[in-house]
Amino acid sequence: MSKPDTKKLVLNSSFDEMEERLGPYVEKLKQWTGVTEEDSSRIMLTLSEAVNNAIIHGNNENPDKKVVVLSTLDKENRVLTISVEDQGEGFDPEEIPDPLKEENLLNEGGRGVYLIKQYADDLQFSKGGSKATITFELGS
Repeated sequence: MSKPDTKKLVLNSSFDEMEERLGPYVEKLKQWTGVTEEDSSRIMLTLSEAVNNAIIHGNNENPDKKVVVLSTLDKENRVLTISVEDQGEGFDPEEIPDPLKEENLLNEGGRGVYLIKQYADDLQFSKGGSKATITFELGS
């Protein structure tokens, strides 16, 4: 059994830096994993949402705090796992309001996590909510 390959990206909590560096990172992931354009789009959308949440909710837009993205590829099983970790205090994912409930339709909160759950194959939170681990089962 071979050791999984990893790629790492460390960002300051800055939307400008996120916009500048996230696209090229996902492009490198696409080349590295050989994913389809559809999978690449799913990865970009979910990663954008996760990093955005880490900057806003985790690090409170403090540019001195970092967001660490670590991608691990299990080539044998064609599974890409991406963790996004901020330096915030974390949160309880159970307290995220369901954005599809009528009373929440106009709220801004909860949509990012909802989108990630829709486009990824799995989403788990750890470290008190300051780390999101997103899993993609890749096509062959």
